[in-house]
This record gives sequence, structure tokens and C-alpha cells, in this order.
Amino acid sequence: MNKIGKNPWAYAMFTIPTLVLISVFFLYPLMMSLRYGFTQWNGIMPARFNGLTNFVTAFQDKYFWIAVRNNITFICFSIGVQIPVIVCLALLVSKVRRGKSLYKTMIFLPTILSTAVVGVIWSFIYHPQAGLLNQVLATIGLAAWQHVWLAEASTAMLSILVTNAWQWIGFYVVLVVSAIYTIPKTILEAAEIDGAAGFRQTWWITLPLLRPIIIVMMLLSMIGAMKALDIVFVMTGGNPYGITEVMATYMYKKAYRIGEYGFANSIALLILLFTGILTAVFGLLTDKQEEVRY
Repeated sequence: MNKIGKNPWAYAMFTIPTLVLISVFFLYPLMMSLRYGFTQWNGIMPARFNGLTNFVTAFQDKYFWIAVRNNITFICFSIGVQIPVIVCLALLVSKVRRGKSLYKTMIFLPTILSTAVVGVIWSFIYHPQAGLLNQVLATIGLAAWQHVWLAEASTAMLSILVTNAWQWIGFYVVLVVSAIYTIPKTILEAAEIDGAAGFRQTWWITLPLLRPIIIVMMLLSMIGAMKALDIVFVMTGGNPYGITEVMATYMYKKAYRIGEYGFANSIALLILLFTGILTAVFGLLTDKQEEVRY
């Protein structure tokens, strides 16, 4: 084994295929986006360099800023609502004594469905006439709460956020439950001896020890929110009137419906830039908090 580790050909055999895949499917497309993001190009005629015109046009377009706002809404909902729900569910599942595998499977099940399937299922649930949600509201005497959920500006984005959360909660619950199981029982037993039991033990012992996995969930949620496309595209396509547009759907429409491929590449670069800034700021904030703690 040591001979293999010292052999440069062994390193090459394992690293070169990975580097080739990264170059073909990440670096090359990135270079092409950098090239065409500063051009006026319709995908057929030769690209014509136009400097920062695409970016200026995007910043002056109100629908672009609606898309940016919706991406930020995705992030805020994921961090402020979805993650607390995930942690609560994980804590409940970890306390179950019987049927624990069944509960984990039921919660995880939506994650294995494709986003297109999830979007179609929930579109039927939100249907104004035949949808399950409005039918339930009418049955329990809350007909006044009925809406055309995906066609009203006040409810369309919230409906998408709930659907997206429903799909991905199970994946993160499994991660948190696994992290809970790694907490040494001796720590929890010592806390009980010192009088920290029940909610106090959860608040002062369990949650602080879950901090690393919560930070990872927040980071993954931010990245996922910035590249959200399929769930919005399937459920509303950015409608009504662009109210549910996100940056990725905005980019898609500019490329494949209008034919402004150069402009679409500039939006792709902005998505990458905004994601990089958000993750960098998040990393700095978490590092500072760790320094304060220790």
C-alpha cells in the first residue's frame, strides 16, 4: 500500500479522470460564459463584444430585481423557517423508540422524487377548483381562506416555498438525526445528573453540539436557493406577471424564449458572483462567531 502511495503514476491514475471531468463539465462552460457574457449573441450569428452593456441592462430591468428578491426570499425562508422545522422534526424522530426507521423513511420519501413530479403533484394540490387544499378549507368551514394559490401575487411565491421545503426537509432531517446519534451518551447523562433534562438538555447541550451540521445546512440552503429553477419553472414558470421569477428562470427565458444568449450568460455570471459573495460573507460571520465562542 505504501509503495502505491509513493508512486506518482498511482496519483495520476486517480486524479486525471477527475480533473478531466471537472474541466469538461465545469471549467470549460465557465470559460464560455465568461466569453459570451460580455457579448451580444443570439446563438447563431457571430458574437459581438459589447462590454458591460448586458450587466447594465440587467440592473435596469425591474424583473431582474424581482428575481433577485425572490432568490433572497428563498434563502430567508430556508434559514428562518425550514431549518427550525428540520431541527424540531429531527429531535422528535431521535426520541422515538418504536418504528424509528418507518418515520425516517416517511419523512425522507419526498426527497427521492424528481422536482418535476413534486411540482406537478403540488400544482394539483393548489388547484383552485379540484385542489386538495381548497377542498379541505371548504370542508372545515374556512372557505374564505380559499385562493387561486399559484395565480395570486400574495400566495404564489409562498406556495412554491412550501413545496420546495416539503421536498427537501426529509434529506436534512436524516442528516440532523445522524448528527444527534453521534453525540456521546456520557455527555447527556452528565447533563441529566447536573439537572439538565428535557427541554433544558436540548437547548443547552444538544443544539450547541448540532451547530456544525446546522451551519452546513444553512450553507447548502443558500446555494440551493440561488440556483433554484426547476420547482419554479414547473409550478408557475415565473408567473403571474413575473412575480415568482427567480434569477435562473429569468436567465432561461432570456436564452431560450427570446434568444439573447449573450445576455443569459451574463445573468449566469451574476448568479455565480452573488452566490460567491453570499457564501463568503456567511463564512466570515460564522468564523467570527467561532472566534468569539473560543
